[in-house]
Amino acid sequence: MTGYPLKEIYEEIAFIAYHFKWGHDEIMAMEHRDRRRWCEEISWINKQLNQVPKEKPLLD
Repeated sequence: MTGYPLKEIYEEIAFIAYHFKWGHDEIMAMEHRDRRRWCEEISWINKQLNQVPKEKPLLD
């Protein structure tokens, strides 16, 4: 049986901690699928925030 790659665990922890300011123990207490889900949600939020707004037409 192989475990979850340690590098990816650290990446998930850093990503969630950076964006939500949650502590290491709190994040490590999560199930893997829950950490992955939070990473997906954070990524979605970042994509929405980084979208280039479309220019408003002169005549509305």
